[in-house]
Parts: sequence; structure tokens; C-alpha cells
Amino acid sequence: MKILMVLTSHDQLGNTGKPTGFWLEEFAAPYYVFKDAGAEVTLASPKGGQPPIDPKSDEPENQTEAMERFKRDPAAQAELASTRRVAEVKMEGFDAIFYPGGHGPMWDLADDANSIALIEDFYNAGKPVAAVCHGPAVLRGATHQGEPIVKGKRVTGFTNSEEEAVQLTEVVPFLVEDELKRLGGRFEKAADWVDFTVVDGQLITGQNPSSSTSAARELLKLLQ
Repeated sequence: MKILMVLTSHDQLGNTGKPTGFWLEEFAAPYYVFKDAGAEVTLASPKGGQPPIDPKSDEPENQTEAMERFKRDPAAQAELASTRRVAEVKMEGFDAIFYPGGHGPMWDLADDANSIALIEDFYNAGKPVAAVCHGPAVLRGATHQGEPIVKGKRVTGFTNSEEEAVQLTEVVPFLVEDELKRLGGRFEKAADWVDFTVVDGQLITGQNPSSSTSAARELLKLLQ
């Protein structure tokens, strides 16, 4: 079982001058769900090398077991520091693809031609495509038989009210919820910050950081 995890390389929060990146829990939780199931995990990002961790995701109130484990795991840290470039990764040889969120992907992966091609390749091959929180933003450019991949599909992602709660509605290039709806996705959501994952065929989407583990587990279910 081989799983490709794709992380953002983008580290600037719009024009706020503040840093962003990927959300640490949304990488760490799925990473260990996959590893503990015996999967081989490969990490990639648009620029390769060390992807930027959103410093907010590592604040004391956001600590989780998976994050603690990552901090005691030099092998995982070394893997993260040397991600492969998305442009150099092919779908062949992998069983599924997973996108952690954080605000970063909104600026790079959402419009990254290599990432979009990868998503389409996995999807067309009938392999699971999973994304959590702001991760579903990466689906916006992906099509299947000439239509948006999310069209007519049950999907979720970071909600308008969650974006409002973190006061970034005016900063992000688009709102995940609005964009998925615009593309014809059948958007579903739970209360803010509640664990909520939706599976429709081979498409798996999680609403927020709390949904990272459940999204990863649903992906494993599809593979088993």
C-alpha cells in the first residue's frame, strides 16, 4: 500500500505579511494513520524540500498526540524536510493521494497544473483522492470527462463560518465552501470545528483539522 501526500510550498498569508503553510495536525494525524496501517508514505510539494508549517498550527492549544509523536520522530522529520517535487511524481505505483490543508494550498496547489494533473490521473485510474480542511481547494481545477471532479458529488471542506471565525474571509483568494458549491459540489457540513468527513465514491473530503484522522481512516477503508 503506497500513499502520496502532497503539501503546500506557500508560506505567505495573502498580503498580510503573516506566515502560513500547511496545518501540522492535518499532516501528522493522517501520516501516522497510514504508517500504523503498514502503508509506505511518499511526501511531495510544488517546490520540494521542507514545506512551511503554519506556525499557528503549532501553538500550545493546537497540540495533539500525533503532533507530539512527530516531534519525537527524527525519521518523519527528515522525510518532511526532503519532499519530492510534485512535477517529478507520477500516479503509477501509488494507491491513493492525500492533501492536508492549512491556508497555503489556497495560493499554490489550487492552481498548480502538475497537482491538478496528478489528481485527475488518480481519479481516472479509480484511486482514492482525499483532502482535508483547506485541502479540497486543490480540487477546483480538476476535471473528469470535461466536468469539475466535484460536480454532483457530496463534498465538504473548511466552511465559510470557520473562515469567518479565524477572521481570514477577506484575506483568502476564495472561500472553500463557496468554490466547491460554484463547481457543482453538493456541499455538506457539520458544526464549526466538529470532526466531519464525507465519502462519495473515491472522493474523500474532511471539513477541518479535527477531521484529519477520520479522512485518513476512510481512505484506508477504500484501499482495503
